[in-house]
Amino acid sequence: MTEPILIAGPTASGKSSLALELAEQLGGCVIVNADSMQVYDGWSLLTARPSSYEEDQVPHRLYGHIDPADSYSVGAWLREMYGVLKEAREAGIRPIIVGGTGLYFTSLLRGLSMIPEIPDTVREAAENELSRMGRAAFHKELLRRDPRAEGVDPMNPRRLVRAWEVFEHTGKSLAVWAQQTPPPLLPLGQTKASIVLEADPDWLRDRIEQRFDEMVEYGALDEAAAMAAREIAEGTPSLKALGGPALMAHLRGEITLEDAIETGKADTRRYAKRQRTWFRNQMADWSRIGAGEHAFADTTALLDKLP
Repeated sequence: MTEPILIAGPTASGKSSLALELAEQLGGCVIVNADSMQVYDGWSLLTARPSSYEEDQVPHRLYGHIDPADSYSVGAWLREMYGVLKEAREAGIRPIIVGGTGLYFTSLLRGLSMIPEIPDTVREAAENELSRMGRAAFHKELLRRDPRAEGVDPMNPRRLVRAWEVFEHTGKSLAVWAQQTPPPLLPLGQTKASIVLEADPDWLRDRIEQRFDEMVEYGALDEAAAMAAREIAEGTPSLKALGGPALMAHLRGEITLEDAIETGKADTRRYAKRQRTWFRNQMADWSRIGAGEHAFADTTALLDKLP
């Protein structure tokens, strides 16, 4: 397998376009999905999956292959990635792994932690304690409760809260969970490049709004109607596609189409903000490249700049 290239970025930042341009220029590539919503069949427009034309230009994997009535997890994605990377290695093909789901990338590069999901109430309680006690006292109390938390940076509030909430919810130190994490499927040092697209917030907001309007114009409502007709169980992950719940609420007569569109845009903007926070905090050692019109006009120059 030729060394993989990783491309992450907030929704609507141009990740897929960059991946396709690089794949066409380099040759011998396969584009692999790292977006938790693009794995589902049925949400082609609303999740901005690559078009059939784009898939004809370069092989694509792990797109639209999961029935929306089924659940899918980062663990399932990693199991499939194992097979994809194995096939690429045997064929001498370079994977270009692209998407916006930060947890997929960090699990791929660091291994998948088995820490259970922490309830919001536990996290909020930890944040409230930090605010009440102050960072120094909070750190002291954390060490009293969990002596193995001594490796946590006392100057990093996010890491302090994480250590507190994990111990509070599971009764086990974050350090213990880290020891139980299996080795990563693809260590960062074995990649050709790891790229995060950074977009000006105003540019990204306008792009999100324009793209959502285009999605509705070209048939996102039909996708929502088809999904609603499936009567998929409430809480199934596929139903969380950005804009999907609002469009289905409109089809049920609960809100106007205008309100559904505005809700979809607002949800997408909030999600992009959360993505940027994740990339900043969890993927600080990745290369940063600006997104925007003509940002990738010269992919040759981009490749030359890659470490």
